[in-house]
Amino acid sequence: MKAEREYPKITVTEKGERWAGSGHPWIYASDVESEQEGIDNGALADVVGPKGKYLGTGLVSKESKIRVRLLSRNANDKFDQAFWERRVRYAWEYRKAVMGGDTGCCRVIFGEADGFPGLTVDRFENLLSVQTLSVGMERLKDVIFPLIVKVLRRDGARVDGIFERNDLTARALEGLAQHKGWYDLPGERHPDSAVTEIRENGVTYAVDVENGQKTGFFLDQKYNRAAVARLAQGRRVLDCFTHTGSFALNAALGGAEHVTAVDVSETAIEMARKNAERNALEDKIDFVRADVFDLLPKLAAGNKREYDLIILDPPAFTKSRATAGSAYRGYREINYRVMALLPRGGYLCTASCSHFMPMEQFEKMLRRAARDAGRELKEVEIRKQAPDHPILWNVPETEYLKFYIFQVI
Repeated sequence: MKAEREYPKITVTEKGERWAGSGHPWIYASDVESEQEGIDNGALADVVGPKGKYLGTGLVSKESKIRVRLLSRNANDKFDQAFWERRVRYAWEYRKAVMGGDTGCCRVIFGEADGFPGLTVDRFENLLSVQTLSVGMERLKDVIFPLIVKVLRRDGARVDGIFERNDLTARALEGLAQHKGWYDLPGERHPDSAVTEIRENGVTYAVDVENGQKTGFFLDQKYNRAAVARLAQGRRVLDCFTHTGSFALNAALGGAEHVTAVDVSETAIEMARKNAERNALEDKIDFVRADVFDLLPKLAAGNKREYDLIILDPPAFTKSRATAGSAYRGYREINYRVMALLPRGGYLCTASCSHFMPMEQFEKMLRRAARDAGRELKEVEIRKQAPDHPILWNVPETEYLKFYIFQVI
């Protein structure tokens, strides 16, 4: 780097330079060789190799194992308001393209995949629900949030308010406190209610961005739910880990003969029941409060094969590599029991939302479960997260959802 730069400099080791050259935007603290004194937490800094080669500019996280999150590898970039508005516009235009204009409820910003490291923005019709998991994005939110509203409104989208769902323990890794509440847009009043209504795949849901899971509702299974609806016609369906009832509702709307929706949480069951009533589907769905791990053996003991389509969409069984082994065993148990429970020719839809359960391991588990159950699997579809949750091939952390549909024979 010959020209004088306005940003402080962080020098990485040869190993760190090779890692940066792979295209991954994270620079780990363990790869930092030296850094200029006085760099503020969350500030911009240039990252260079041992011989001074410019590797990129990013946001510093002084309390995290990820020391820098690169924003750009172009030394000519200026990280001003125009830069961020351009990034927002690229992200929004991408959603409009890949979602076929179906953007009333979608993920608008997906962190590193859109060049906003640590930031998640979900649109639920008139409300935006946001999570900020990096100190750099926290410092920049007063610049970025109004720009998101500007870009969406300019395109005719209604935005009445932004709700911050920063009630996550992961913020502590960045030295950030937990909180949730309305973000104050300059010169505007936020809505009185944090509950809104969305319509996805023809199903209507109430979404509570203040108290719902994560940002309020899981948008990543949108097209997987549609795939289940296409398969459900005339079938008797068991939806395990139903949560808001989304798979059950899609199956019922798709013409299922009957649906049984199961969850261990009474709150989830009540929420799913209300969603069924909202869609006039309550007569087609039974709601059962039970632990799926307990229920499946009981159904097998009854020796009744009353379901010919079973959906397994559990919460993440592992959120770290340390617990991946126990997660593998948990996935194997429920998949084995469902394969054994289904009549030959029945259908299994099974998912994992954990990045730490990669596809090869999940598929290894499925093969083992099928052998244990004495069944064969005929692949119908292998699916992933909806494209508004884009996967960057140079950032494996952006790929997490796996969704398989099989006929069990």
